Amino acid sequence: QVQLVESGGGLVQAGGSLRLSCAASGRPLSSYVMGWFRQAPGKERDFVAAINWNGGRTMYEDSAKGRFTISRDNAENMVYLQMNSLKPVDTAVYYCAAGSYYLQGSTSYDYWGQGTQVTVSS
Repeated sequence: QVQLVESGGGLVQAGGSLRLSCAASGRPLSSYVMGWFRQAPGKERDFVAAINWNGGRTMYEDSAKGRFTISRDNAENMVYLQMNSLKPVDTAVYYCAAGSYYLQGSTSYDYWGQGTQVTVSS
């Protein structure tokens, strides 16, 4: 099993930036595809970005393309989500997830963190 802990959320003005971090423990992070998801109040949990085992491939949902960057450091067991040009619609709880398949569906991920709140003010 792997345990995931997110950090780096907070309150930021529109146009600002945040860098989310996800620390993994229990098993080497290199064993997993890593993803970021988000859930706004009253909405379903949506895919944001994913990165494959060695960081050589990444994918993003359309609104994140060009603004967000997912990266990983397997030696440090860390995954990051750099978010730039933030908008109020990006307000949500952001979750880090680990899985075995390089896919967007949340059911493809087996392990989840507790989430970190991101609030973007207008």
